[in-house]
Amino acid sequence: QVQLVESGGGLVQAGGSLRLSCAASGRTVSSRLMGWFRQAPGKEREFVAAISWATYYADSVKGRFSISRDNAKNTVYLQMNSLKSEDTAVYYCATSPSSYSSSWREPRVYDFWGQGTQVTVSS
Repeated sequence: QVQLVESGGGLVQAGGSLRLSCAASGRTVSSRLMGWFRQAPGKEREFVAAISWATYYADSVKGRFSISRDNAKNTVYLQMNSLKSEDTAVYYCATSPSSYSSSWREPRVYDFWGQGTQVTVSS
C-alpha cells in the first residue's frame, strides 16, 4: 500500500505560480513512475505530467509546468508557472507499480492515487 497526500493548491491570479507537493508513505516511490493528473468540473481526468527516469508533459502545460522528485523526502513536486484560467482543476498525484510505462499518460497505469488538491486560477 502507498498513501499519497497532495498539498500546495489554492487560489492564484492568472500568470502566477504554485508548487504542488505529493508526499508518499508506506513504500518508497523513488523508483516508481509518478504522475500528476487533473480534473475540471464536468470533464474527464486528464494527464498533466509524469516522471520516471525522464519527464513527460501534456502539450497544454509544456514549458510552463515542471515535475520533479526528492527521493530523500519520498515526495514529487509539480511547479506550475504562468498559470491560466484553464488550469483550474483538482490535481491528483498517482504512482505506478512500474518504474516506467510507455502508457505514462493513461490513468490505468497507476495503482495508487491521492485525494487531490484544488487549484483555482482567477482571470
